[in-house]
Amino acid sequence: MKTSWRSASLVASAAAVLALTTACGQDSPPAASQNVGATAAPGDYGNIGSGTAGAGGTASSPAAVPSASSPSNPAGKLSVSTADEIGKVVTDSLGLTLYRFDQDTEQPPKSNCDGDCAKTWPPVPADDAEAGEGIDKALLGSVTRADGTKQLTVGGWPAYRYAKDVNAGDVKGQGVGGKWYALAPDGKKAQEGGAGAAGGGGAEAQAGLSTREDPKLGEIVVDKNGMTVYRFKKDEAWPKPVSNCSGECLKKWPLVEPVDFADTKGIQEKGYMIFDRTDGKGKQQTINCSPIYTFAGDKAPGDTNGQGVGGTWFAVRPDGKLVGSSEK
Repeated sequence: MKTSWRSASLVASAAAVLALTTACGQDSPPAASQNVGATAAPGDYGNIGSGTAGAGGTASSPAAVPSASSPSNPAGKLSVSTADEIGKVVTDSLGLTLYRFDQDTEQPPKSNCDGDCAKTWPPVPADDAEAGEGIDKALLGSVTRADGTKQLTVGGWPAYRYAKDVNAGDVKGQGVGGKWYALAPDGKKAQEGGAGAAGGGGAEAQAGLSTREDPKLGEIVVDKNGMTVYRFKKDEAWPKPVSNCSGECLKKWPLVEPVDFADTKGIQEKGYMIFDRTDGKGKQQTINCSPIYTFAGDKAPGDTNGQGVGGTWFAVRPDGKLVGSSEK
């Protein structure tokens, strides 16, 4: 993998939100959120065959294993393997890599992958899972899924296999959709250049929202995964934020969920706030009071395929202004 996706920690800061929301005409601040970064529309879990295919683990001749797509495959004794580029990952008794999903929650543990999603990403049963070498038993747990079955959790995160991983040591699910990542032994995401990777000694986590210098667009805002952030010209910012992108629109332009300002770098503080959407999709982050989104057509960090789409979607400057377009 040539690019990196790094996790970022979130620090609750209700007082800061209060100071910022009043600038956009709100009488009181919305509740702080624990979710960071972009959220895909329901069912947007990635397609088999997409994502970054990684090299195998430490085994010199990976052996074929029973299909990962079978939900009845037991986890058995978990262990730690080292995958090229991303470092240490948790594997099951068959050597299959275990993954976590950004749209799940850790506290409390909750799986948001059901139906077709669970066919592509089979949940790992919790019943017979046990800690092997390199695994802290205290980090293992379980969560009850919607169908009543028990799913393994690692560090609070529900664990999955990837249906396209067919050999011990495969990590083909790493980075799929910018939301699926191999599980590190501590329950965090395994990342390129992570501790234990060849030649790697750990890397600084990327902020929930930050900026990068694009060769064509200049300085633009990106999320914690390095994905370009956009604005919709049909939205409203004053006197309070209003999103006019819903339904099918949100499938193409996933909203950016709340990111604490303490977890940003290079972003303007004035007008940095969250607001409650009116379509039941929860809370959304703004920059300078304007709702922000990512684009489903961007497949990798650095992509800017959403720039100028329909004459209404544009990348965002650190001060919240549109890139390459007027505000009108």
